[in-house]
Amino acid sequence: MTHAPLRSRGQAHAPLRSTGQAHAPLRSTGQAHAPLRSRGQAHAPLRSTGQAHAPLRSTGFYAFVAGFVAFCLAPFVWTFLTSLKGPTTIYEVPIRYLPTPPDLINYREIFGLDRFRWALLNSTIVASSATAISLVIGSLCAYAIARLNFPFKNLLLALVLAIAMFPGIAIIGPLFREFNAWGLTNNYLALILPNVTFTLPICIWTLTAFFSELPSELEESARVDGCTRMQAFYKITVPLSAPGVFTAAILLFIQAWNEFLFARTFMSQPNRLTATVAIAQFEGADIAAQYPWGQITAASIVITLPLVILVLLFQRRIISGLTAGAVKG
Repeated sequence: MTHAPLRSRGQAHAPLRSTGQAHAPLRSTGQAHAPLRSRGQAHAPLRSTGQAHAPLRSTGFYAFVAGFVAFCLAPFVWTFLTSLKGPTTIYEVPIRYLPTPPDLINYREIFGLDRFRWALLNSTIVASSATAISLVIGSLCAYAIARLNFPFKNLLLALVLAIAMFPGIAIIGPLFREFNAWGLTNNYLALILPNVTFTLPICIWTLTAFFSELPSELEESARVDGCTRMQAFYKITVPLSAPGVFTAAILLFIQAWNEFLFARTFMSQPNRLTATVAIAQFEGADIAAQYPWGQITAASIVITLPLVILVLLFQRRIISGLTAGAVKG
């Protein structure tokens, strides 16, 4: 009977349970944090404000790009407009930027010069020959570097790149003495050989990246079918690397076409000059017009136009050629 108070005391703990139940307001207090979430949701206007600045940022970016492009194109536009001016308007003060009316007399005059027509032919022969020779030699070298494992391969590539960075004027004296002793001055070989030397590193570097990306199993399967290594190279590797070969050809042709130093040094006969040298030797009719800017600008447009046409026609191939070799996986 004496234990009954204990039970009643145990029952006295019921208020504790009810006290435990008294924590329910705490849960409801936890539910009271909902306004905090709503406050977090109140930041949505900040995000929309950031998004509101996006058009301004994009407008500023495009304005900067447009200004930069206009700055780069301004010399070419000025050259083209000047080439359309006649001899009476080209030296007017103040300057009239728009030719009114356009005149093609400068183009008729330069195409009437035998030395300029010879210069275009010489530039075409030298640039095409140097490009073809560099592609043949460079593709074989790049294939050997990509497929063969030998010591100091990376060092060899570094040396090849160093040749491309070597200034041509540093060897112009020894080359002139050698070509003069061999009777190669005023000869196409005097321009083709140096151009091949300085365009070959670009070809090797470009094609090595492409050949390295191609799986060697394709060539091995061709050799199993009876092809030699050279046949597998020309029938399998080169066609699959067509974007890289085409890109290298365009880059080599542009570099050889724009070459000036060797052509100015090794060629002295008027019918052996290249286009870049022929333009530099244009002379005016008198001292007042010592430099015929109309003919110079017209000739500059003529020798630049083939390169622009090549790039515009084959820009997709050029872009794919420059990027495909860098993609892995």
